[in-house]
Amino acid sequence: GKFHTFDVRVEHPKRGYPSVIEKAHKSTIWGVRHLPQNRDVYMTLGGNGSLCLWKYNYPKERTNQDADGVEFGVAGTVEQIQNVILGTQPISGFDWSPDKEGLCVCSGFDQTVRVCIVTRLKSL
Repeated sequence: GKFHTFDVRVEHPKRGYPSVIEKAHKSTIWGVRHLPQNRDVYMTLGGNGSLCLWKYNYPKERTNQDADGVEFGVAGTVEQIQNVILGTQPISGFDWSPDKEGLCVCSGFDQTVRVCIVTRLKSL
């Protein structure tokens, strides 16, 4: 599946909000959850039993002007940090710990609950 990341800082009257489209997983994306300690880092949940960790990188200039002098937003880039396949069934639930950075829990259609730890998040 594909996902869109929008920068809603500036809306152009005709173009709307700037966005980045990224392909993730080789199946349907079941959900996304942002890391509570860093809004630019998030995990997508795949229908093929995978998790993908992403980071949004802001552009050097977040706004620009068109030929008419109307301000419009500039989208950044999305970088895949890591991916892992945990099973053969869709990952349907996921949440980060609000207290311990990197600690998370996920559940899938295979009737399992997994506790995971994502390391080196401070270096992103």
